[in-house]
Amino acid sequence: MSNVIVAPEVRDLSRLADQLGRWLAVQIPGAQDVRIENLAYPFGAGQSHETILFDAAWRQDGRDVAQGCVVRIRPTRHTVYPDTLFEEQYRLMHLLHDEGRVRVARPLWFEPDAEVLGAPFFVMEKVKGRVAVSVPPYAQSGWVAEATPAQRARMWENGVRQLAAIQSTPLDKLQFLAGPAHARDGLAQEWDKYVRFVAWVQEDRPWPVLERAIERLKSSWPANQPAGVVWGDARLGNMMFDETFEVVAVMDWEQPSLGGALHDLAWWLFISGMMHGALPGARPTLEGMGTREETIALWGEVTGISTADIEWYEDFTALKICCLSIRTAGLRGHPLPDEAWLAQRLKVG
Repeated sequence: MSNVIVAPEVRDLSRLADQLGRWLAVQIPGAQDVRIENLAYPFGAGQSHETILFDAAWRQDGRDVAQGCVVRIRPTRHTVYPDTLFEEQYRLMHLLHDEGRVRVARPLWFEPDAEVLGAPFFVMEKVKGRVAVSVPPYAQSGWVAEATPAQRARMWENGVRQLAAIQSTPLDKLQFLAGPAHARDGLAQEWDKYVRFVAWVQEDRPWPVLERAIERLKSSWPANQPAGVVWGDARLGNMMFDETFEVVAVMDWEQPSLGGALHDLAWWLFISGMMHGALPGARPTLEGMGTREETIALWGEVTGISTADIEWYEDFTALKICCLSIRTAGLRGHPLPDEAWLAQRLKVG
């Protein structure tokens, strides 16, 4: 498998090591001889935030300390989303780690001052594991494709159970994720976010197909709107697994909201269909992966939340993905999506 760096931008890592070393010496009381080593961009992931792995070492109270770290830097130019929820992302990870129901990397430090690295950033603990990358697609090559059906079945089940565990997070502790006054939480908050996204991508040129999709979704508004937290990019590729195919970290919390429990399930289903063929009524192209129907059943069993109207949320996910496709194509200088392709995805003729 070829290793591909996917990042919004890259920087001089030797200079970054110096910057992080000076900064870390201030963050750790009594730290001496701080060293930053082994800086590297992760392979196959990290398209919206600049994310860099490194190892830190120092002396403290007469002993040697070593800590594997990841720094995540707020985007300043190649912004994928209209909303920058950088501090909210860190606070959510901190809460999830403290609650212990969802496995997230331990947050270590948050730096709001852009003077240090050119933008705010945070550092979290580096977790050892493997990621089902998108570039190259995990269904075509790499450890997921090479796994046995039994191993993939274990990975799928553990992944869905962690996806479900997110909805056990107490919402009263998550009010920092509330939206604007007219769309504080629930479906109204998530809907408001993506209506604004549609307007944002149309600042360069009109996309009538997106407007038709909004009208179609409004005309079939779902009755089932369970409360819940939104992870935002809920997919297998944003989980890290150990050698036993157990989830060791759930990653990339950059677009959270209080928008409701079914958005993440719908996103997971949509991406599973794209990446390994888990489509309605079909067996996945990777043997061992659960079907769409099995995923819905397991998630519903674990959460106790009704999955009625999930098809509407999947159609809403299609609108979200189309907005992202337009935005990321423009950022990378790639050809914009074909309107006929978008119309097919959005079921608007």
